[in-house]
Amino acid sequence: MGSCIICGADVGGDGRICDPHQEDVVFDFRGDSPNQLVPSRFYRGIVDGYADFGVFIDLAPGVTGLLHRSELDRRLDSLDWEPGDEVFVQVKGVRDNGNIDLAWSIRQADREFRGVLVQDGDSEHLPEEDDADDESSDESTTDDDTDEVEAEENGERDDSGSSDVDADESEDAASPDVDESQDAATDDEDDEDDGEDAAAADAADESADEADEADEADADGEDDLADGRERVDIGTLADAVGDEVRIDGEVVSVRQTGGPTVFEVRDETGVVDVAAFVEPGVRAYPTAEIGDVVRIDGEVESHRGDVQVESEALVLLDGADADAVRRRLAEALTDEARPEGLQPLAGDETVAKLADGLLDAAEAIRRAVLESRPIVVRHPATADGYVAGAAVERAVLPLIRDEHAKSDAEYHYFTRRPLDDPVYDMDAATNDATRMLQDRDRHDEKLPLFLLVGTGSTTESADGIDLLSVYGVDAVVVDAAVADPETRDAVDTLVSPDIESIDADLSTGALVASLASAVNDEVREDLRHLPAVSYWADTPDRYVDLARDAGYDVERVAELREAIALEAYYQSYQDKRELVADLLFEDGGNLAAHVSEQFREKLETEVETATANIVTEAVDGVEFGVLDTDGYTHRYDFPPTPLLLDDLHRRNADGEAYATVGIGTDELYVRTTADVSIRDVADRAAELAPAADVTTAGLREGKIEFLSGERDAVEDAIVAAVAEAF
Repeated sequence: MGSCIICGADVGGDGRICDPHQEDVVFDFRGDSPNQLVPSRFYRGIVDGYADFGVFIDLAPGVTGLLHRSELDRRLDSLDWEPGDEVFVQVKGVRDNGNIDLAWSIRQADREFRGVLVQDGDSEHLPEEDDADDESSDESTTDDDTDEVEAEENGERDDSGSSDVDADESEDAASPDVDESQDAATDDEDDEDDGEDAAAADAADESADEADEADEADADGEDDLADGRERVDIGTLADAVGDEVRIDGEVVSVRQTGGPTVFEVRDETGVVDVAAFVEPGVRAYPTAEIGDVVRIDGEVESHRGDVQVESEALVLLDGADADAVRRRLAEALTDEARPEGLQPLAGDETVAKLADGLLDAAEAIRRAVLESRPIVVRHPATADGYVAGAAVERAVLPLIRDEHAKSDAEYHYFTRRPLDDPVYDMDAATNDATRMLQDRDRHDEKLPLFLLVGTGSTTESADGIDLLSVYGVDAVVVDAAVADPETRDAVDTLVSPDIESIDADLSTGALVASLASAVNDEVREDLRHLPAVSYWADTPDRYVDLARDAGYDVERVAELREAIALEAYYQSYQDKRELVADLLFEDGGNLAAHVSEQFREKLETEVETATANIVTEAVDGVEFGVLDTDGYTHRYDFPPTPLLLDDLHRRNADGEAYATVGIGTDELYVRTTADVSIRDVADRAAELAPAADVTTAGLREGKIEFLSGERDAVEDAIVAAVAEAF
């Protein structure tokens, strides 16, 4: 029975890795059949070639799998793999026809795994065992050759006839008498040899002790720095590949791979990975932690296009040296983080009134990038929400690329997570807290900056924000809706109109687009059409004109809005980064037009069905259109209920006193032509239907929740409450 090479646990048969550690090892496959591959394992492969839908990877001669583009963590055309390159992939499964489905591996080097095994068909062994077999064969040959040489020297070979003297003749040739003085001399020589052997042994012990001490010093991070080496800026390392350098900086993350320990180190000019190796999977420099100031000597290398430093020595700095590094970092942060000023897109005066808050938000975002702190953006899964999130993404990603040498840093340090509901509730906050704590404990990551756009400004989000505050994480809220007073005190930075009257002409997408231009002015031109895309109706002329100047007429803007709305609905919890970027920034018009056509077809079908089933009634001079959304909508297909009701309301609201109500099992939505407070409506309905537990669930979407058993009573109460509010 074999033992796991990682934990030593017993493994059935001839296996060398236990089930819990299957994904910690990379396999060198030497079989001849796809059926010998083990799903979920990671394998070394060779790039065979590209197709429109992915990359073909050879795992062994005649065994080729497909890494589909949907499995990549980046765009297919951004891969720098060339045919013949060695890569690492995960086997998802093998189909009945022998096709192999592969998945992306973020680890792309032996040293990033905890071990390497050879899978020869159905058996497994260490690569060293192959080497040992080869060495054994070589040693056997060498021993035979040595025996033959010794035999020749001792006259034991007779095939050539050159050595015919036997042992007896040799003894006869020797003298039978031995001089006593020679014996004494021999004894003295033996004594001297013994003394020399003892001295040599002592010296060897001392050398071994010194080597052990050196090894301990290496493990504890006490290596000696090179004499006279000058410090260089991390920002210059791309031009120093192959050079031996010294860098000073702050440790911003530490991750232990299956090979080296990788320290991410930051100075005032950039961030770089420093690889330090003791032995596979063993933590190098265990006293160096996140936040420590260090000095590192090493060689600059290029690894798959990324610049990194192979550490020769690492020491912790303290006193004046550490203070100097921290001072440089603080000065650089202050200089770089605060934008020079805010120039609202289209000169929007409403946005200009919020300049101080927007500059604070922009500084918090830029500071997070400079501090190598992950940024998590939360926004509703609506067209307005996606426009806002995409605007920030467009501004921040170039800053991350400039700051970090790793090519995939933009995926590591920026995450956009759409919300199914318009509020940042406990479900969303628990998800975020779980992820950030896992990243902190497993990967030594800093806690992220949370940027909530179009959400988080009302009391319905209070519980979620409170959970984040328990861990002391920074939160920035940017919302075109008026924030509740309680929220203003709960977050670090909040950007929201102070008076309710000024938000009617402002969308979150428009507000955040101006914020994004303050974060990174170099992308300002890319953002000019976004505010117009964020409005469903009554787009301000200033934004219509701005979009037109950027090359987007009214029809094109509508196509973008509809395409984003459709894609926002499907896989709503996914950011769809590349697809959204293609639609909003890279599309020549064909993609948006195609998706927009689907949007209109699906919406028209649903509107036709809903219109035929709307019940109209008049109460106290207010006309109501009431739709049973359970019975007359496809609840699990596009369009979502809020978007459908928005369209119905726009089509049917002819007069000044009209309300659309969509009611389902335990939730309803209200749309009105008057400026009616949804919270006031919910409070009044709760008085009229006290057993229904009526509560506001989302101000922006006009959403109210209740107990399903009281649905009829709630419908009557809502209609009465809305009529009173007109």
